[in-house]
Amino acid sequence: MRPTGRLHIGHYFGALENWVKLQNDPQYECFFFIADWHALTSDYADTSQVAQNTIEIATDWLASGLDPEKCTIFIQSSVPEHAELHLLLSMVTPLSWLERVPTYKEALDNVKDKDLHTYGFLGYPVLQTADIVMYGETDTELVVPVGEDQASHVEISREIVHRTNFCYGFRIEPTLFNKGNEKWLDSVREKLSLEPIETHAGPRIHVGELVVLEMIAMDHAQRVGFDNFLREMGPAARFFTRDLVLTEPKVMLTRTPRIPGLDGRKMSKSYGNAITLSESDADIRAKTKVMMTDPARKLRTDPGNPDICPVHDWHKLFSPPETLKWSAEGCRTAGIGCIECKTAMADNLIKWIEPIRARREEFAAHPDKVLRIIDEGSLKARAVAQNTMSRVREAIFGWQHKRAEITPPRMVGKS
Repeated sequence: MRPTGRLHIGHYFGALENWVKLQNDPQYECFFFIADWHALTSDYADTSQVAQNTIEIATDWLASGLDPEKCTIFIQSSVPEHAELHLLLSMVTPLSWLERVPTYKEALDNVKDKDLHTYGFLGYPVLQTADIVMYGETDTELVVPVGEDQASHVEISREIVHRTNFCYGFRIEPTLFNKGNEKWLDSVREKLSLEPIETHAGPRIHVGELVVLEMIAMDHAQRVGFDNFLREMGPAARFFTRDLVLTEPKVMLTRTPRIPGLDGRKMSKSYGNAITLSESDADIRAKTKVMMTDPARKLRTDPGNPDICPVHDWHKLFSPPETLKWSAEGCRTAGIGCIECKTAMADNLIKWIEPIRARREEFAAHPDKVLRIIDEGSLKARAVAQNTMSRVREAIFGWQHKRAEITPPRMVGKS
Protein backbone atom coordinates (compact mmCIF):
# COMPACT_ATOMS: atom_id res chain seq x y z
CA MET A 1 0.00 0.00 0.00
CA ARG A 2 1.07 3.57 -0.67
CA PRO A 3 1.53 5.66 2.49
CA THR A 4 -1.59 7.81 2.31
CA GLY A 5 -2.35 7.89 6.04
CA ARG A 6 -4.81 6.08 8.27
CA LEU A 7 -6.75 3.25 6.65
CA HIS A 8 -10.52 2.91 6.38
CA ILE A 9 -12.89 -0.02 6.42
CA GLY A 10 -12.70 -0.26 2.62
CA HIS A 11 -8.99 -1.06 2.94
CA TYR A 12 -9.77 -3.74 5.51
CA PHE A 13 -12.36 -5.60 3.44
CA GLY A 14 -10.61 -4.88 0.14
CA ALA A 15 -7.21 -6.24 1.21
CA LEU A 16 -6.32 -6.61 4.89
CA GLU A 17 -8.91 -9.24 5.73
CA ASN A 18 -7.51 -11.49 3.00
CA TRP A 19 -3.89 -10.73 3.92
CA VAL A 20 -4.49 -11.94 7.46
CA LYS A 21 -5.96 -15.18 6.10
CA LEU A 22 -2.95 -15.69 3.83
CA GLN A 23 -0.39 -15.14 6.60
CA ASN A 24 -2.18 -17.75 8.68
CA ASP A 25 -2.05 -20.30 5.85
CA PRO A 26 1.22 -22.32 6.21
CA GLN A 27 1.52 -22.88 2.46
CA TYR A 28 2.27 -19.17 1.90
CA GLU A 29 5.22 -17.01 2.83
CA CYS A 30 3.87 -13.45 2.78
CA PHE A 31 5.60 -10.11 2.19
CA PHE A 32 3.67 -6.89 2.80
CA PHE A 33 5.31 -3.53 2.24
CA ILE A 34 4.56 0.18 2.42
CA ALA A 35 5.34 1.60 -1.02
CA ASP A 36 6.89 4.98 -0.20
CA TRP A 37 8.74 5.19 -3.53
CA HIS A 38 5.46 4.64 -5.35
CA ALA A 39 4.03 7.62 -3.45
CA LEU A 40 6.58 9.80 -5.23
CA THR A 41 5.38 8.81 -8.70
CA SER A 42 2.39 11.13 -8.35
CA ASP A 43 3.03 13.11 -5.15
CA TYR A 44 6.68 13.99 -5.62
CA ALA A 45 6.10 17.69 -4.89
CA ASP A 46 5.28 17.21 -1.20
CA THR A 47 6.88 14.39 0.80
CA SER A 48 6.38 15.94 4.23
CA GLN A 49 3.84 13.36 5.39
CA VAL A 50 5.34 10.18 3.91
CA ALA A 51 7.20 9.11 7.07
CA GLN A 52 4.28 9.72 9.43
CA ASN A 53 1.80 8.12 7.04
CA THR A 54 4.06 5.07 6.89
CA ILE A 55 3.83 4.71 10.67
CA GLU A 56 0.04 5.17 10.51
CA ILE A 57 -0.40 2.43 7.91
CA ALA A 58 1.87 0.02 9.77
CA THR A 59 -0.13 0.70 12.94
CA ASP A 60 -3.38 -0.09 11.13
CA TRP A 61 -1.90 -3.28 9.68
CA LEU A 62 -0.85 -4.53 13.10
CA ALA A 63 -4.21 -3.57 14.61
CA SER A 64 -6.00 -5.46 11.83
CA GLY A 65 -4.12 -8.68 12.61
CA LEU A 66 -0.93 -8.76 10.55
CA ASP A 67 1.64 -10.51 12.69
CA PRO A 68 5.40 -9.96 12.15
CA GLU A 69 5.96 -13.49 13.44
CA LYS A 70 3.91 -14.86 10.52
CA CYS A 71 4.75 -12.45 7.70
CA THR A 72 7.34 -9.88 6.64
CA ILE A 73 6.30 -6.23 7.01
CA PHE A 74 8.72 -3.69 5.55
CA ILE A 75 9.29 -0.32 3.90
CA GLN A 76 10.06 -0.28 0.18
CA SER A 77 12.82 2.34 0.37
CA SER A 78 14.60 0.38 3.11
CA VAL A 79 15.38 -2.31 0.52
CA PRO A 80 17.42 -0.46 -2.14
CA GLU A 81 17.63 -3.61 -4.25
CA HIS A 82 14.12 -2.72 -5.47
CA ALA A 83 15.61 0.32 -7.22
CA GLU A 84 18.41 -1.72 -8.79
CA LEU A 85 16.04 -4.34 -10.16
CA HIS A 86 13.72 -1.59 -11.39
CA LEU A 87 16.67 -0.13 -13.34
CA LEU A 88 17.63 -3.48 -14.87
CA LEU A 89 14.05 -4.34 -15.83
CA SER A 90 13.59 -0.92 -17.40
CA MET A 91 16.37 -1.76 -19.86
CA VAL A 92 14.29 -4.51 -21.50
CA THR A 93 10.81 -2.99 -21.18
CA PRO A 94 9.52 -1.43 -24.43
CA LEU A 95 8.19 2.10 -24.05
CA SER A 96 5.00 1.14 -25.89
CA TRP A 97 4.13 -1.40 -23.15
CA LEU A 98 4.09 1.36 -20.54
CA GLU A 99 2.20 3.87 -22.69
CA ARG A 100 -0.64 1.41 -23.27
CA VAL A 101 -1.31 0.77 -19.54
CA PRO A 102 -4.97 1.83 -19.05
CA THR A 103 -4.41 3.47 -15.66
CA TYR A 104 -1.55 5.57 -17.08
CA LYS A 105 -3.67 6.98 -19.89
CA GLU A 106 -6.65 7.43 -17.58
CA ALA A 107 -4.58 9.39 -15.05
CA LEU A 108 -3.12 11.68 -17.72
CA ASP A 109 -6.63 12.44 -18.96
CA ASN A 110 -8.26 13.00 -15.57
CA VAL A 111 -5.65 14.37 -13.16
CA LYS A 112 -5.29 18.08 -13.83
CA ASP A 113 -3.80 19.38 -10.57
CA LYS A 114 -0.47 17.49 -10.93
CA ASP A 115 2.07 17.13 -13.71
CA LEU A 116 2.25 13.39 -14.30
CA HIS A 117 4.38 13.60 -17.45
CA THR A 118 7.39 12.16 -15.63
CA TYR A 119 9.60 9.13 -16.15
CA GLY A 120 8.75 7.90 -12.65
CA PHE A 121 5.02 7.88 -13.28
CA LEU A 122 5.38 6.24 -16.69
CA GLY A 123 7.72 3.61 -15.21
CA TYR A 124 5.41 2.78 -12.29
CA PRO A 125 4.62 -0.74 -13.64
CA VAL A 126 8.35 -1.56 -13.92
CA LEU A 127 8.98 -0.64 -10.29
CA GLN A 128 5.88 -2.60 -9.34
CA THR A 129 7.26 -5.60 -11.21
CA ALA A 130 10.53 -5.34 -9.29
CA ASP A 131 8.58 -5.17 -6.03
CA ILE A 132 6.75 -8.39 -6.85
CA VAL A 133 9.41 -10.62 -8.37
CA MET A 134 12.10 -9.66 -5.86
CA TYR A 135 10.57 -12.20 -3.47
CA GLY A 136 10.10 -15.09 -5.88
CA GLU A 137 12.14 -18.29 -6.04
CA THR A 138 12.69 -19.89 -9.42
CA ASP A 139 11.36 -23.23 -8.18
CA THR A 140 8.35 -21.87 -6.25
CA GLU A 141 5.04 -20.40 -7.41
CA LEU A 142 4.76 -16.63 -6.92
CA VAL A 143 1.24 -15.22 -6.52
CA VAL A 144 -0.15 -11.73 -6.03
CA PRO A 145 -3.55 -11.40 -4.31
CA VAL A 146 -5.55 -8.80 -6.26
CA GLY A 147 -9.08 -8.05 -7.37
CA GLU A 148 -10.13 -8.30 -11.00
CA ASP A 149 -9.60 -4.56 -11.51
CA GLN A 150 -5.90 -4.97 -10.69
CA ALA A 151 -5.19 -8.15 -12.64
CA SER A 152 -3.83 -6.15 -15.60
CA HIS A 153 -1.03 -4.80 -13.38
CA VAL A 154 0.17 -8.34 -12.72
CA GLU A 155 -0.15 -9.22 -16.40
CA ILE A 156 2.32 -6.53 -17.50
CA SER A 157 4.67 -7.80 -14.78
CA ARG A 158 4.43 -11.26 -16.34
CA GLU A 159 5.30 -9.81 -19.76
CA ILE A 160 8.30 -7.92 -18.40
CA VAL A 161 9.62 -10.99 -16.56
CA HIS A 162 8.99 -13.21 -19.59
CA ARG A 163 11.09 -10.89 -21.74
CA THR A 164 13.80 -10.65 -19.07
CA ASN A 165 14.09 -14.41 -18.78
CA PHE A 166 14.64 -14.69 -22.52
CA CYS A 167 17.10 -11.80 -22.72
CA TYR A 168 19.31 -13.11 -19.91
CA GLY A 169 18.43 -16.79 -19.64
CA PHE A 170 18.18 -17.99 -23.25
CA ARG A 171 21.33 -19.76 -24.47
CA ILE A 172 22.61 -21.67 -27.46
CA GLU A 173 25.08 -24.39 -26.49
CA PRO A 174 28.46 -23.59 -28.10
CA THR A 175 28.78 -27.24 -29.16
CA LEU A 176 26.20 -26.54 -31.88
CA PHE A 177 29.01 -24.87 -33.81
CA ASN A 178 31.52 -27.69 -33.35
CA LYS A 179 32.79 -29.68 -36.28
CA GLY A 180 30.54 -32.68 -36.77
CA ASN A 181 27.35 -30.80 -35.89
CA GLU A 182 26.99 -29.09 -39.28
CA LYS A 183 23.70 -30.80 -40.04
CA TRP A 184 22.17 -29.58 -36.78
CA LEU A 185 23.35 -26.00 -37.34
CA ASP A 186 21.99 -26.03 -40.88
CA SER A 187 18.71 -27.48 -39.58
CA VAL A 188 18.39 -24.66 -37.04
CA ARG A 189 19.14 -22.00 -39.62
CA GLU A 190 16.61 -23.52 -42.00
CA LYS A 191 13.87 -23.62 -39.35
CA LEU A 192 14.60 -19.97 -38.54
CA SER A 193 14.49 -19.10 -42.28
CA LEU A 194 18.15 -18.05 -42.35
CA GLU A 195 20.51 -18.43 -45.26
CA PRO A 196 22.87 -21.44 -44.94
CA ILE A 197 26.55 -20.65 -44.39
CA GLU A 198 29.39 -22.13 -46.36
CA THR A 199 31.72 -24.62 -44.72
CA HIS A 200 35.25 -23.33 -44.21
CA ALA A 201 38.33 -24.25 -42.26
CA GLY A 202 38.26 -23.51 -38.57
CA PRO A 203 35.12 -22.46 -36.73
CA ARG A 204 32.00 -22.54 -38.90
CA ILE A 205 30.64 -19.31 -37.46
CA HIS A 206 32.29 -16.25 -35.93
CA VAL A 207 31.17 -14.38 -32.82
CA GLY A 208 29.09 -11.83 -34.71
CA GLU A 209 27.13 -14.54 -36.49
CA LEU A 210 26.62 -16.39 -33.20
CA VAL A 211 25.14 -13.30 -31.57
CA VAL A 212 22.81 -12.70 -34.51
CA LEU A 213 21.66 -16.32 -34.54
CA GLU A 214 21.05 -16.26 -30.79
CA MET A 215 19.02 -13.03 -31.03
CA ILE A 216 16.89 -14.35 -33.89
CA ALA A 217 16.30 -17.67 -32.14
CA MET A 218 15.44 -15.88 -28.88
CA ASP A 219 12.99 -13.55 -30.59
CA HIS A 220 11.25 -16.48 -32.26
CA ALA A 221 11.15 -18.49 -29.03
CA GLN A 222 9.55 -15.54 -27.21
CA ARG A 223 6.80 -15.30 -29.81
CA VAL A 224 5.91 -18.99 -29.97
CA GLY A 225 6.80 -19.98 -26.39
CA PHE A 226 9.91 -21.89 -25.34
CA ASP A 227 8.27 -25.34 -25.28
CA ASN A 228 6.83 -24.82 -28.77
CA PHE A 229 10.22 -23.59 -29.94
CA LEU A 230 11.91 -26.76 -28.72
CA ARG A 231 9.35 -28.87 -30.57
CA GLU A 232 10.02 -26.90 -33.74
CA MET A 233 13.76 -27.46 -33.42
CA GLY A 234 13.28 -31.23 -33.25
CA PRO A 235 16.49 -33.17 -32.44
CA ALA A 236 18.45 -29.88 -32.45
CA ALA A 237 16.47 -28.75 -29.39
CA ARG A 238 19.19 -30.16 -27.13
CA PHE A 239 21.42 -27.22 -28.08
CA PHE A 240 19.02 -24.66 -26.54
CA THR A 241 18.45 -23.86 -22.88
CA ARG A 242 16.59 -21.21 -20.93
CA ASP A 243 17.38 -20.52 -17.30
CA LEU A 244 14.75 -18.77 -15.20
CA VAL A 245 16.28 -15.57 -13.90
CA LEU A 246 13.04 -14.39 -12.29
CA THR A 247 9.70 -16.05 -11.60
CA GLU A 248 6.66 -14.95 -13.58
CA PRO A 249 4.00 -13.89 -11.06
CA LYS A 250 0.47 -15.26 -11.14
CA VAL A 251 -2.76 -13.57 -10.18
CA MET A 252 -4.53 -14.80 -7.08
CA LEU A 253 -8.01 -13.39 -7.64
CA THR A 254 -9.66 -12.42 -4.38
CA ARG A 255 -13.37 -11.81 -3.98
CA THR A 256 -14.00 -8.57 -2.15
CA PRO A 257 -17.41 -7.48 -0.88
CA ARG A 258 -19.07 -4.35 -2.19
CA ILE A 259 -18.39 -1.57 0.29
CA PRO A 260 -19.51 1.81 -1.05
CA GLY A 261 -18.67 5.07 0.66
CA LEU A 262 -21.11 7.07 2.77
CA ASP A 263 -22.31 8.88 -0.37
CA GLY A 264 -22.66 5.74 -2.50
CA ARG A 265 -19.47 6.35 -4.49
CA LYS A 266 -16.29 4.31 -4.13
CA MET A 267 -14.95 4.70 -0.60
CA SER A 268 -12.01 7.10 -0.59
CA LYS A 269 -10.43 9.51 1.84
CA SER A 270 -10.20 12.06 -0.95
CA TYR A 271 -14.01 11.94 -1.28
CA GLY A 272 -14.50 12.35 2.47
CA ASN A 273 -16.88 9.39 2.46
CA ALA A 274 -14.95 6.86 4.56
CA ILE A 275 -14.96 5.43 8.08
CA THR A 276 -11.40 4.96 9.34
CA LEU A 277 -10.33 2.01 11.46
CA SER A 278 -9.67 4.48 14.29
CA GLU A 279 -13.04 6.28 14.06
CA SER A 280 -14.76 7.10 17.36
CA ASP A 281 -18.23 5.83 18.21
CA ALA A 282 -19.62 9.37 18.08
CA ASP A 283 -18.14 10.04 14.64
CA ILE A 284 -19.39 6.69 13.33
CA ARG A 285 -22.95 7.52 14.42
CA ALA A 286 -22.77 11.06 13.07
CA LYS A 287 -21.39 10.01 9.68
CA THR A 288 -23.71 7.03 9.16
CA LYS A 289 -26.75 9.08 10.18
CA VAL A 290 -26.47 11.11 6.98
CA MET A 291 -25.45 8.13 4.85
CA MET A 292 -27.03 7.81 1.41
CA THR A 293 -29.89 5.29 1.04
CA ASP A 294 -32.22 4.17 -1.76
CA PRO A 295 -33.31 7.47 -3.40
CA ALA A 296 -36.78 5.98 -3.99
CA ARG A 297 -37.50 6.26 -0.25
CA LYS A 298 -38.38 9.94 -0.16
CA LEU A 299 -41.02 9.43 2.55
CA ARG A 300 -41.05 7.14 5.58
CA THR A 301 -43.97 5.24 4.02
CA ASP A 302 -42.21 4.66 0.67
CA PRO A 303 -40.91 1.08 0.18
CA GLY A 304 -37.31 0.73 -0.93
CA ASN A 305 -34.91 -1.70 -2.53
CA PRO A 306 -32.15 -2.90 -0.17
CA ASP A 307 -30.17 -4.33 -3.10
CA ILE A 308 -29.22 -0.81 -4.22
CA CYS A 309 -28.89 0.73 -0.77
CA PRO A 310 -25.36 1.38 0.59
CA VAL A 311 -26.61 0.97 4.17
CA HIS A 312 -27.76 -2.57 3.41
CA ASP A 313 -24.34 -3.32 1.85
CA TRP A 314 -22.79 -2.34 5.17
CA HIS A 315 -25.30 -4.48 7.07
CA LYS A 316 -23.95 -7.47 5.12
CA LEU A 317 -20.50 -6.78 6.54
CA PHE A 318 -21.28 -5.97 10.15
CA SER A 319 -24.73 -7.25 11.14
CA PRO A 320 -25.84 -10.77 12.15
CA PRO A 321 -28.21 -12.68 9.82
CA GLU A 322 -31.34 -11.83 11.77
CA THR A 323 -30.60 -8.09 11.58
CA LEU A 324 -29.78 -8.40 7.88
CA LYS A 325 -33.15 -10.09 7.26
CA TRP A 326 -34.96 -7.46 9.37
CA SER A 327 -33.28 -4.67 7.40
CA ALA A 328 -34.13 -6.12 3.97
CA GLU A 329 -37.78 -6.93 4.79
CA GLY A 330 -38.35 -3.66 6.60
CA CYS A 331 -36.94 -1.69 3.66
CA ARG A 332 -39.04 -3.48 1.04
CA THR A 333 -42.27 -3.10 3.03
CA ALA A 334 -41.56 0.33 4.52
CA GLY A 335 -41.89 -1.42 7.86
CA ILE A 336 -38.85 0.47 9.15
CA GLY A 337 -37.44 3.89 8.36
CA CYS A 338 -33.96 4.63 7.07
CA ILE A 339 -32.93 6.19 10.41
CA GLU A 340 -33.81 2.95 12.24
CA CYS A 341 -31.89 0.93 9.66
CA LYS A 342 -28.81 3.17 9.90
CA THR A 343 -28.86 3.10 13.71
CA ALA A 344 -28.91 -0.71 13.81
CA MET A 345 -26.10 -0.89 11.27
CA ALA A 346 -24.02 1.63 13.21
CA ASP A 347 -24.48 -0.39 16.41
CA ASN A 348 -23.03 -3.47 14.73
CA LEU A 349 -20.26 -1.53 12.99
CA ILE A 350 -19.16 -0.19 16.38
CA LYS A 351 -19.13 -3.72 17.85
CA TRP A 352 -16.99 -4.91 14.94
CA ILE A 353 -14.51 -2.02 14.97
CA GLU A 354 -13.99 -1.83 18.74
CA PRO A 355 -11.31 -4.57 19.10
CA ILE A 356 -9.40 -3.26 16.05
CA ARG A 357 -9.53 0.26 17.43
CA ALA A 358 -8.40 -0.92 20.86
CA ARG A 359 -5.39 -2.72 19.38
CA ARG A 360 -4.62 0.34 17.30
CA GLU A 361 -4.60 2.55 20.39
CA GLU A 362 -2.12 0.18 22.04
CA PHE A 363 0.28 0.32 19.08
CA ALA A 364 -0.23 4.07 18.57
CA ALA A 365 0.85 4.63 22.17
CA HIS A 366 4.20 2.98 21.35
CA PRO A 367 5.28 4.18 17.87
CA ASP A 368 8.83 3.05 18.67
CA LYS A 369 7.56 -0.54 18.75
CA VAL A 370 5.85 -0.09 15.38
CA LEU A 371 9.04 1.37 13.92
CA ARG A 372 11.11 -1.50 15.32
CA ILE A 373 8.76 -4.04 13.71
CA ILE A 374 9.03 -2.50 10.23
CA ASP A 375 12.79 -1.96 10.57
CA GLU A 376 13.32 -5.60 11.51
CA GLY A 377 11.02 -6.66 8.70
CA SER A 378 12.98 -4.51 6.27
CA LEU A 379 16.22 -6.26 7.26
CA LYS A 380 14.56 -9.63 6.74
CA ALA A 381 13.20 -8.57 3.35
CA ARG A 382 16.56 -7.18 2.29
CA ALA A 383 18.30 -10.48 2.98
CA VAL A 384 15.92 -12.14 0.51
CA ALA A 385 16.34 -9.31 -1.98
CA GLN A 386 20.14 -9.54 -1.87
CA ASN A 387 19.99 -13.23 -2.79
CA THR A 388 17.67 -12.44 -5.69
CA MET A 389 19.92 -9.67 -6.99
CA SER A 390 23.01 -11.89 -6.81
CA ARG A 391 21.24 -14.31 -9.13
CA VAL A 392 20.04 -11.52 -11.44
CA ARG A 393 23.43 -9.79 -11.66
CA GLU A 394 25.16 -13.05 -12.52
CA ALA A 395 22.59 -13.85 -15.21
CA ILE A 396 23.07 -10.42 -16.80
CA PHE A 397 26.79 -9.76 -16.39
CA GLY A 398 28.36 -13.13 -15.59
CA TRP A 399 30.98 -11.63 -13.31
CA GLN A 400 31.36 -14.71 -11.13
CA HIS A 401 32.08 -16.77 -14.23
CA LYS A 402 34.46 -14.14 -15.61
CA ARG A 403 36.36 -13.75 -12.34
CA ALA A 404 36.79 -17.52 -12.07
CA GLU A 405 38.02 -17.56 -15.67
CA ILE A 406 40.74 -14.92 -15.25
CA THR A 407 41.75 -15.35 -11.61
CA PRO A 408 44.26 -18.18 -11.13
CA PRO A 409 43.44 -20.61 -8.31
CA ARG A 410 45.39 -20.01 -5.15
CA MET A 411 48.10 -22.53 -4.32
CA VAL A 412 47.97 -23.94 -0.83
CA GLY A 413 51.47 -24.58 0.51
CA LYS A 414 52.32 -27.43 2.87
CA SER A 415 55.04 -27.35 5.47
